[in-house]
Amino acid sequence: MEMEDNQTQIQNPEDIDASNGDTIAQNPKSPVSSDSDADSEDESQQTDELKTLEAELSTNPSNYYPHVQYIKLLRKMGEIEKLRQARENMNAVFPLTPAMWQEWAKDEASLSIGAEVFSVVEKLYERGVLDYLSIPLWCDYLNYIQEYNPSVRECSSDGISKARNIFERALTAAGLHVAEGHKIWESYREFEQALLCTIEEADTKAKELQVQRIRGIFHRQLSVPLLNLRSTFLAYKAWEVEQGNVLDAESNDIDGIPSHVASAYQKAMEMCNARVQHEEQISKEDISEIEKLQNFMNYLKFEKSAGDPAQVQVLYERAITEFPISNDLWLDYTRYLDRTLKVGNVVRDVYIRATRNCPCVGELWVRYLLALERSRASEKEISGVFEKSLQCTFSTLEEYLDLFLTRVDSLRRRILFVNEAEDVLDYSKIRETFQFASDYLSPQLKNSDALLHLHAYWSRLELNLGNDLVAARGVWESLLKISGSMLEAWQGYIAMEIELGHIKEARSIYRRCYCKRFPGTGSEDICHSWLRFEREFGTLEDFDYAVQKVIPRLEELQLYRMPRESKAFAASTDEKEDPIKKNVREKRKEGLESTDEQSPAKWQKQTTQSQKKGCEKNKDQAQILAEVTEKEEVKAKVEKTDSIHEKQLQDSYTGRNKVYTDQCTAFISNLNLKANCEDLHKFFSDVGGVISIRILRDKFSGKSRGLAYVDFSDDEHLAAAILKNKQMLLGKKLSIARSDPKQNKKGGHNVSKQHTHTTGMSGNDGESASKVSNETSKGSKAPELPNSAARKQDDNIQLKGKSTFLVPRNVMTNKHKSVEEGDEKPKSNDEFRKLFIKD
Repeated sequence: MEMEDNQTQIQNPEDIDASNGDTIAQNPKSPVSSDSDADSEDESQQTDELKTLEAELSTNPSNYYPHVQYIKLLRKMGEIEKLRQARENMNAVFPLTPAMWQEWAKDEASLSIGAEVFSVVEKLYERGVLDYLSIPLWCDYLNYIQEYNPSVRECSSDGISKARNIFERALTAAGLHVAEGHKIWESYREFEQALLCTIEEADTKAKELQVQRIRGIFHRQLSVPLLNLRSTFLAYKAWEVEQGNVLDAESNDIDGIPSHVASAYQKAMEMCNARVQHEEQISKEDISEIEKLQNFMNYLKFEKSAGDPAQVQVLYERAITEFPISNDLWLDYTRYLDRTLKVGNVVRDVYIRATRNCPCVGELWVRYLLALERSRASEKEISGVFEKSLQCTFSTLEEYLDLFLTRVDSLRRRILFVNEAEDVLDYSKIRETFQFASDYLSPQLKNSDALLHLHAYWSRLELNLGNDLVAARGVWESLLKISGSMLEAWQGYIAMEIELGHIKEARSIYRRCYCKRFPGTGSEDICHSWLRFEREFGTLEDFDYAVQKVIPRLEELQLYRMPRESKAFAASTDEKEDPIKKNVREKRKEGLESTDEQSPAKWQKQTTQSQKKGCEKNKDQAQILAEVTEKEEVKAKVEKTDSIHEKQLQDSYTGRNKVYTDQCTAFISNLNLKANCEDLHKFFSDVGGVISIRILRDKFSGKSRGLAYVDFSDDEHLAAAILKNKQMLLGKKLSIARSDPKQNKKGGHNVSKQHTHTTGMSGNDGESASKVSNETSKGSKAPELPNSAARKQDDNIQLKGKSTFLVPRNVMTNKHKSVEEGDEKPKSNDEFRKLFIKD
């Protein structure tokens, strides 16, 4: 064995060095010298690699694969002490695979023989069988016990009792393994058969007792659905013949077999036949990991329908061995155990292994804590698990919050429903947990409902369990320091005081928060809430005081929101207006941005005198402001229109807008808004012949409209592209149709005039967006274009409905007037301004 050779080299380094030294001195150029140099280079390389792995593990001990490489290298170099420590370090973080446990036990057993070594190896096997279900590991453990345990080897009563105990544990863990469980049963029978041979012939009573023991093992095995159950049945009949019973050992007939054994055997055979197909599916080796996991889940579904929890648990253990880091599998397994199994130790063991394999799943830790509480675990154990869970890194803050709340729930229940056998817990543990949660989560959950619910729960427990009103108020005050801009935080604080009957304290909170700025209509809501509070609980003086404070605040808020509301109304109106006017309004909107962002304090300062003169004065000022705004908007519209028309005229003269004809073009709709030209080019790569791709975009926002045109070199490629209709691209099923410039009018008149459209470059990725004038929605007004680029629509074609802009261009055929350069003199900016003002 390689491990033994390395250990020998370590034990005798002087002999190796001396012999090599003599050889090198006599003939430095000999092959032995070359081998020595090569070995020296290998040792140097291994040493460097060892240092690299040690440095990596010291900085990141949670990295799995460096642990594996480090152990392999140490085993190769024969560093026994370092190897032991490396294995222990890895097992402290991760469960070891069955193969790693087997290798570790064999390495330790090969060092020497003795009671101390036997104890070490036995403990390794005991640790290994707890991590995963492994038939080979159990068989190695059983064989080692029979071979190296002195008491078992000498067949003493203690040794026999110990061996039988281990065999029964092995049957409980793996005896229902449909594919390989028979190995444990057969090993058990062989052990008992060997004991039968050691009994003297004269001791008939002991011999008969041992025969009954072996017969009982046969009967138990014949009632379990195992793949080789038929051969076990034949072995049983042959064994009965050896004991002097008259049976046909080579027949499958159940004649002569006790009725209860025959009935159990037939039922087990039926169960086995029902599972053969599932066993074949999970044993396939030429399938992907996802398919194999799905086969296990199908098998588990079948086992659950059969209704045997022991069979289901063994199958879960087999699946876990194959997929040890599958979050969904562990969650499904633990959920099943919580629902069906009532054995606390078994459930606890599964949760320990689940959280070691998948430590970053918060739900597993939450269920683990609940399972411990359900099994009446000690406070020390639960506290240790909770502290260990906080050392993990979860993907969401909600997982941390759920963990903290689960811990608080457990403490609350233990205080309220404590048993005489349990220790009485101090409320300070709950307060410490809440404080820890608040400090940990507040920076990330600021102004969130989750943080509000946490503090509300905390405050309620301070009152009900802690009997400390000052502490409850302190909880709300600490929340207001963190999330003082949340209306709900103030409302919760006020609600607590009202519920306790502390009217003065609630009124004091209203006076603190009525003038604060809350999102949405929160500022108005808190003012109205104060008035309702005084109506229900206050005196007339209290109500008058609240009105005196609230009414000016509401007027201030109304004046502050007036420009925003007018702009919101204007924005909704602009959707039905001309796009050019809408663009002008947006420009004006940008100009007033600084005014809109003024704080309530500034508005209050500007309107102090107007408030003293009454509401009519405020209305006059608002009217004046509206008139000034309207004049500025008209001026901005004229200036914006000038720039737009100048740009359009310049494009018409310079030829910047390219004209396309749809002679061999595909129209694409239902396109993913994130798709670009490259995506479409890849989509039609199997068709080929793509000349150009144009994605239609919104003329103002530049965003894709989900429509595109793809030009092909000939009709053959276009026909092939149309065959890809209804295929998926980026999660959406495309609609592909031919964009045909020739259409028939109603009444049979043929229109053969060439259909064209113009496009301009837009978008960050250089994609083309078509400006199709005939794609207009119902009730919208098309933008005015210069005369040199004007086009007249066909009067005989009428488009109806709200979604006419989605119709392909072959449906919306227009008659276009070809404009020759120089047909009409372009208008100047002054002329356009006059036309605009006239309109």
